[in-house]
Amino acid sequence: MLLSRSYGAWLVLFLLISPAFIAPSMSQIDSHWAAKKRHMREKVRKMFYHAYENYMKHAFPHDELKPLTKSFTDSLSELGNLKLQHLPRNYNGSALTLIESLSSLVIMGNNTEFERAVTWLSENLTFNIDARINLFECNIRVLGGLISAHILATDSTNRLVQGCYKNQLLNLAEDLGRRFLPAFDTPTGLPYAWVNLKYGVMEDETPETSTSGCGSLILEMGALSRLTGDPRYESAALRALRKLWSMRSSLNLLGTTLDVTTGEWIEYSSGIGAGVDSFYEYLCKAYILFGKEDYWRMFHSAYLAVQKYFRHGPWYHEADMRTGKATYWQLTSLQAFWPGLQVLVGDIGAANSSHREFFYVWKKFGVIPERYLLDHQMLHPTEKYYPLRPELAESTFYLYQATKDPWYIQVGESIVNSLNLYTKVKGGFASVRDVTTMQLEDHQHSFFLAETCKYLYLLFDDSFLVDRNYIFTTEGHPLPILSSWHERLPAAYIPTNWTYAKSEQQTRRASAMSLQVCPAITLRSGYGVQQVESACHIPDSRADHRCFSDEECGIDSSTCRRRSCSMAGYCGLWIQ
Repeated sequence: MLLSRSYGAWLVLFLLISPAFIAPSMSQIDSHWAAKKRHMREKVRKMFYHAYENYMKHAFPHDELKPLTKSFTDSLSELGNLKLQHLPRNYNGSALTLIESLSSLVIMGNNTEFERAVTWLSENLTFNIDARINLFECNIRVLGGLISAHILATDSTNRLVQGCYKNQLLNLAEDLGRRFLPAFDTPTGLPYAWVNLKYGVMEDETPETSTSGCGSLILEMGALSRLTGDPRYESAALRALRKLWSMRSSLNLLGTTLDVTTGEWIEYSSGIGAGVDSFYEYLCKAYILFGKEDYWRMFHSAYLAVQKYFRHGPWYHEADMRTGKATYWQLTSLQAFWPGLQVLVGDIGAANSSHREFFYVWKKFGVIPERYLLDHQMLHPTEKYYPLRPELAESTFYLYQATKDPWYIQVGESIVNSLNLYTKVKGGFASVRDVTTMQLEDHQHSFFLAETCKYLYLLFDDSFLVDRNYIFTTEGHPLPILSSWHERLPAAYIPTNWTYAKSEQQTRRASAMSLQVCPAITLRSGYGVQQVESACHIPDSRADHRCFSDEECGIDSSTCRRRSCSMAGYCGLWIQ
């Protein structure tokens, strides 16, 4: 008996001082996740090339692939009808998917295919055609794709054959940008949603457009001005953005649709989804890219209004811009970009909370439906489709970059597995027509290669970003953050405020955040200590911080945690 007790005591002591014998070491855990990321990277690479090669085989140089019938579609003619030289007169394709794939090819290290694509587009693409295009879509897909590819083509690290590239893509982008300008010739400066590339705005053109349509042009057109030295593009986009901001309500909310000739709102209800989403995104990213304080002031006010009037726990409903009262309680797949945007302003807690809810819906259906009714906990009766959208993968990438939490690697793995299980077909990847039956639709959207595959690849392998700072446009096209593009270099870019991420070889700069980050930071200057207000701060309802319920308490400015009402009737961080 004494022997047994002695043995037991020694065993307990052994286990206490030797956990390495019963638990994996940190190096073993790191090795496991590194192997997992390499494996998933190769799965995503295969996905991309399965989609890309089938497009090139069955649809190029038309717009997009029909993977079920292994044919092509020029149904995106409203985006461009961008004809190519040396092709039949009735041809209406634009090689849209090829343009959208350019930066993905570079990120995946295929400089040879990138060079072939650049050469082909340089010799064949023209915009001098009679075609009515959607300004917003053509801007983010075609103009953004060309500008980003031009920047990558002139980057010496991509090792294009010396002398083979002479700014052909930039010349095409400038030609396209000039054809955009007639759309801005309105009494308000707000652009028409549609413009003819050859003849400008048609006489009977509709004056209706969306908030995104006229407020999400500044990245591409601003970059075009910086690259060409012609200020007209940035000036037109900035004038439209400022006019749009002047139309906000007293609550700092905007509607969804408006009239560009009168400057009057048509639809007063809005949220963070379709018709408005990229407006918020571009205010924040324009500040990071160009350093203009106006962009931050607009974004900061808009962000606080969204958090105050649209947010309900981890969800975001829609509300009337005039009253702030809820109108539609629904989740839309486009809203899944929001956690990624919150990462850029440092509101990690809120980003993680919403992201987990979006992923819950993804797991529930296998993919994320276009629209889900939160108040009824059911699918929208008609919008049950999933067109291979990238937003959840995008936010997963950003959250992993910010936290390095391996849980996001598991989320990415789940997304990849679902896409391969439900949408992969012999001829590419097909959209889902109905998430309840997984019935497929014969369409492989170009953004599947431009964004979905790209963000998944970067989640598992971010080597493209090492020692570089990029902002991704709403279509996933990378634009570099350059000091020469800033009117003045914000203090956010001084070394003391950089954030870093560790790679196997070295510590690298991961992102350049603005001064107004969350949590609030303390900056030391020659005048002492300065406290900077957080981006996520929502004040308590009353200045004296008195309350009767939690709803009257706001978001703490230094921790980004929701304040609660104590039994004594004061708002504070009472719940740990």
